[in-house]
Amino acid sequence: MAKHKVHYEFPMHCLSEILYEYLATAEGLSEWFADEVTEKGDDFFFSWGGGPAEKATLIRYKPEGFVRFRWEEDEGTKNFFEMTITVDDITEDLALNITDFCEEGDEEENALYWENLIENLRIKLGAA
Repeated sequence: MAKHKVHYEFPMHCLSEILYEYLATAEGLSEWFADEVTEKGDDFFFSWGGGPAEKATLIRYKPEGFVRFRWEEDEGTKNFFEMTITVDDITEDLALNITDFCEEGDEEENALYWENLIENLRIKLGAA
């Protein structure tokens, strides 16, 4: 079944430089995204609950701007997940925008998944 693109936006109360470290490094990602994250070049290996590692490749990035990963199971497709930091030009409010792909009917579950992850991230940042 083909996946379709979904977007989420989460207001964040922290510095973009600090937030980016939590998005783009194995150490940062292991604080909130997965139980354990290791990095080998552009390949990141994520594991949860002592289970087998799942591989995602960093396919694009812009320092202090965004990271885009593609899961190994999505190789050969246009599917990815991206975390983009945006700052409002007028208010200077910072937001974390998520682009992900999920299967039809899984939108609510996917949104809850990201909401829980971002809440963990806010706690780690002291921005909850």
